Amino acid sequence: MARWQPDARGRLEAAALELFHKRGFEQTTVTDIAARAGLDKRTFYRLFGDKREALFSGGKLLEEVLIKAVAETDAAPFETVVAAFRRVADEIFTDRLDLARVRQSVIDSSPELQERELRKMGSLAAAVSAALRARGVGETAATLATESGVTVFRVAFARWVAPGSDASLTDLIAEVAAELRAVTSPPEPHPDLSQS
Repeated sequence: MARWQPDARGRLEAAALELFHKRGFEQTTVTDIAARAGLDKRTFYRLFGDKREALFSGGKLLEEVLIKAVAETDAAPFETVVAAFRRVADEIFTDRLDLARVRQSVIDSSPELQERELRKMGSLAAAVSAALRARGVGETAATLATESGVTVFRVAFARWVAPGSDASLTDLIAEVAAELRAVTSPPEPHPDLSQS
């Protein structure tokens, strides 16, 4: 019987990310990951359903923080979703830029991982929309606010992990949200100079 290993999950996640980055996702096996972490395959499968989940296991924490933030924010639906993603940026992504860049490069290199990322974001959006509806927001407003907020987060995240970026994710979320408000608002009327 295998002995319990402290922080086995964290060690496996770190080993998987390192190997996926160096060798490629398709070329890395569960056996490789377990060996790099100093564990066995049984331990891996006790903690993860497959090797993809070693990259996506943080989704549950992300969802928990978002749902809590939605429940605690008293603002219009879109502003609530933006505030929730800003809280995620502060609580989960602060000081993790290098790790996020490596993880994103691994995802970008694999159509299979890109598809998994899209499914995970869809699941996250469904949870946020449900949290808004639980606050009494109507179906259409909840969907529009959530989808717009998720888009803001995805654009901000892409800017954050881009080479040469040095802005915080929290600031980028606020910036992209402001850009979205600007493109969806009517233009300010120009004063009629002939009346002056």
